[in-house]
Order: sequence, then structure tokens, then C-alpha cells
Amino acid sequence: MTSREFDLDGWDDDDASDKAARSLTQTDRDLEAERQALNEKELAARITAAVEAVRPGLDKIPDPVDPAGAGDLTEEEQQHLGACQAGLELLSTAIWIAGKSLDTIATGRLFRKLPHKLEPERCYKTIEEWADVEYGISRGRCSQLRDGWQLGEVLNACGYKAPEGQVRELVPFTKQHGLKAAVGVYEMVLQAAGANKVTAQRLRETVKLFPGDLALSDEDNVDVIAQTLATAIQGVEPPASKPSNALPTALKRDVELRAVALADKLDRRRIARNEVLVQLLAAFADEKDSRVFDVIAERMTNSTS
Repeated sequence: MTSREFDLDGWDDDDASDKAARSLTQTDRDLEAERQALNEKELAARITAAVEAVRPGLDKIPDPVDPAGAGDLTEEEQQHLGACQAGLELLSTAIWIAGKSLDTIATGRLFRKLPHKLEPERCYKTIEEWADVEYGISRGRCSQLRDGWQLGEVLNACGYKAPEGQVRELVPFTKQHGLKAAVGVYEMVLQAAGANKVTAQRLRETVKLFPGDLALSDEDNVDVIAQTLATAIQGVEPPASKPSNALPTALKRDVELRAVALADKLDRRRIARNEVLVQLLAAFADEKDSRVFDVIAERMTNSTS
């Protein structure tokens, strides 16, 4: 074979290498661009799915159905329960959002140029009028929502999912002593009772224990407020409950019969019901001997089950 049959003129090893390198580089760039596009598309899909997962709505709550059985909840029932609990937790958040919205509109008088729905020739005069006509929120309810949102927001920011009923018990205390003091009361009850046992009733009873001359300031730090609250609680005796004689007739008869039997056993003429009550309460409060306590606890458990 001669050079004419196979002409090598113009063949440049360096040029061929450069072209191949450029081709490979372009291919790598194309592949990287495709990967980037896929990653962005996948990320967008994940974001959309995440937003959909947390989106509230009636469609997220399962329809009411009869129980699957009398025993433990099935996996599906557990899922239904979780969805419903999440829906209930949204209620408090929605209430504080509504309260803050009303307060912002009221404070800025943002309703002042809104035409009255029933009397278009004039604008609304008060937040209560606007809320009632436009949203069916009564005057009293409007005040409740506006009064409670700040404490509700602070408690939620602290990680406490306090429902409206609990917050409402602390609103008067908040108005008198400030937000920090109200949060301090909530934390005091939480530490004493446990996170699952904070109730509106416990908060109400705790607030009643504080003396009327309790001096607190929102300018104090949290530790000072907590110490003041603890000292105030320790220095006040809880109000003694008045003994009640309003016993059911049958129980009153049975108590009298047992009191006679006890008098006979002790060789006494009679024993007053109040004396039996004092001894019973003393035995109930005896930490060294829990027999009476245990019996009463068992009877109360059985009466509520």
C-alpha cells in the first residue's frame, strides 16, 4: 500500500485529541445539566409533597365510621386518631390567629373605611360591629379573642400547646401582673402536675391561691418572678372546703348503722358522724399506712369505669 492509496496528509494527532477532549467535556456538561434539572425537579416535587402533607383541611380528616371492634385500635384507626388530634390542635392556633387579627384591625381601626354590609351608605364604627356583621362574632367573643391571643402566642412559642380554656383562666392574671407572670403560673402548674395534667381547673385553683397584694412586674426576669410566685404560694393556706352533710338517704342510713356497730365494739353509747369522719380522713391522709387510701382509690376507680 502506498502513501497515495492511504493519504495521511492533514492528520494531526494533537488536533484529534483536542476535539475528542472538547467532545467529552461537552458531554459531561450536558450530563451535569440533566442531573441538575432532575435534582431540581425532584426537590420541587418533595417540597410540593411536604406542603400538601402539612396543609390543613377537612379533606385531611377521615369520615366518621363505626369502630372496627371493641379491642385495641387497628393501624388504620390509629392513623385516623392521629389525624383528628392534629385537627384539634389546629383549633388553638386558629383561635390565636383570629384574636390577633381582630386586635390588629381594632387597634389600627382598619375597618374605618369598610362599607357596612347592611347599610352601605355608612362605614363600620367599631370592631365589635364589624366582627358581628361580617363574621357573626359576638361582642363578648370578640373581647375574649382579643384578650387571649398574646398569652396564647407566648405559650405556644414556649412549646406549650395551651387550649383556649386554659389561656382564658389566666387572662385576668395577665392583665394584672403581665405576660411573664402568667407564663410563670402555667409553668408552675406544669411542673407540679405534669404536662398531661395541666387543666383549666388546676390553673383556676392555682391563681386563687395567690394573695390579693401579690406584687409582680414584667420588668423582672423570669427567675425573680418564679421565686416570687413560689413564695406567695407557700405563704397562703388553701381555703378549707366546707363539710357537707348532703348525703344520699340510703348512704346516711348505712353510715348511722355502722356508727352504732362501731359504738358497740368500743363499748360506747354513741359515736357522732363527725368523729367518724375525722378518723376516716386521718386514716386516709396517713402516708405510713395506705390501706384506707388504697380502698378509697379503688372504689373511686370502679365508680368511674
